[in-house]
Amino acid sequence: MKALVLEAPGDPPRLALRTLPHPSLGPHDVLVKVSACGVCYHDILVMRGTLRRGVKPQVVLGHEIAGTVEEVGQLVFSLAPGDKVVSILTEPCGWCLRCTTGREHRCIRGLGIGHGGDGGFAEYVKLHELALVRLPPEVDTVEASLLACPLGVALHALRDAGGLKAGETALITGAGGGVGTHAVQVARALGARVLAETTSPHKEGALRSLGADQVLVTPDLAFGDLALAFTEEVGCDVVLNLIGTEAFGECWKALAQFGRLVLVGELGGGSVSLAPAEVIFRDARIIGVSGVSRAQVADSVRLVQGGRIRPVIAQRLPLSVEGALEAYRLLTQERPLGRVVLVP
Repeated sequence: MKALVLEAPGDPPRLALRTLPHPSLGPHDVLVKVSACGVCYHDILVMRGTLRRGVKPQVVLGHEIAGTVEEVGQLVFSLAPGDKVVSILTEPCGWCLRCTTGREHRCIRGLGIGHGGDGGFAEYVKLHELALVRLPPEVDTVEASLLACPLGVALHALRDAGGLKAGETALITGAGGGVGTHAVQVARALGARVLAETTSPHKEGALRSLGADQVLVTPDLAFGDLALAFTEEVGCDVVLNLIGTEAFGECWKALAQFGRLVLVGELGGGSVSLAPAEVIFRDARIIGVSGVSRAQVADSVRLVQGGRIRPVIAQRLPLSVEGALEAYRLLTQERPLGRVVLVP
């Protein structure tokens, strides 16, 4: 099978398209023929060498995988050849406390797909059956590659971690990116008023069409005062920080009393300074979110099937060194609206 291997991180990274043997299956493994794999900023950070801890040498990147079951291990009874599937971001063990309480995405023994183990930048990928969610037969498997990350992650962050309710106001930073375009739609589907922040003026119209009530175009990331102005100085009930350290101060400025600041992205690393008294007297919560559970992916599927959210694919590129480097270029320049996917 053909697979893209990260030979060495860098800017640009050194990638190679290799012919690898089909992986042998364990009793609980599933061989998936990949239809598409989204390119997440996590992949970019690994390509650059910013993320190194726990990365498998010569890794095949990609955790946003959808495709069709080709073969199953002898103890797999939940899936069969021909089933359409989408992956979560982690291969879980299935029996630790987290796995048995619906938090398998943070399995104690979990292996990060496309990080600690090989991922979906390939024609085929081997995954544990519990890393996969079966899809309805009518679902498009290229669009389905976005149902876990970014869509399921956005749902996890806003609905489950942030507790966003109808009538509240949500601020989505980095709204034009892969997670952001889906977070805008999730917030709208939950009945919230949506403020969408972007540094890219050309994305304003598209963000409005996805459900943003107001679009804050801030190339300098000075959006805190704008968010306060649009909320009559009250602030936003939920602020979703998809950018990280660089935007933390403005996110905090925009947060309402009793607000929830949800941290998902960290593009550059670094640290922030925040006095505990500020958190106390604002009655605020700061919540970190990573990953997505199988149940949250199933909810994402229902939202898409119900027509309330649509997967936003910016560009489909071939599974090749050239395709991956073009995805790398586009994401590092913050050009795409939505997610770039690689298609074998």
